[in-house]
Amino acid sequence: MNIDAITNGIVIDHIPAGGGMKLYELLGLDELDCSVAIIKNAHSRKDGKKDIIKIDSEIELNFELIGYIAPNAKINIIRNGELIEKRSVTLPEVLTNVIKCKNPRCITSVEQELDHVFCLTDGTEKIYRCLYCETKAN
Repeated sequence: MNIDAITNGIVIDHIPAGGGMKLYELLGLDELDCSVAIIKNAHSRKDGKKDIIKIDSEIELNFELIGYIAPNAKINIIRNGELIEKRSVTLPEVLTNVIKCKNPRCITSVEQELDHVFCLTDGTEKIYRCLYCETKAN
């Protein structure tokens, strides 16, 4: 397999195996007018298997979303073929409009313009609850 090096762009590394396609969809990478490579089940000494996403363009990323799907991911920013910045993401304390509340009695079901806000209630189990009705996220 041969995937070209990125001159200017972003590499999202250490995505849990199987999470690459989910991130691709949720970040809206299918709408980009540039090359995007998804490497699934790549060998990782640390994790066994991992996914990697390479984006051949500098774009704005939703770090909350990446942290929710892949809390141990590394974001590599590349310019002129050189790694200029390496960022870590963590499990976010608050998620806004990343997941939706499933409770039909929640105010977010009635007030359509209201943001869906979830707070991290258990970091070890990765449990989020709706800010308004405290329903547990799936």
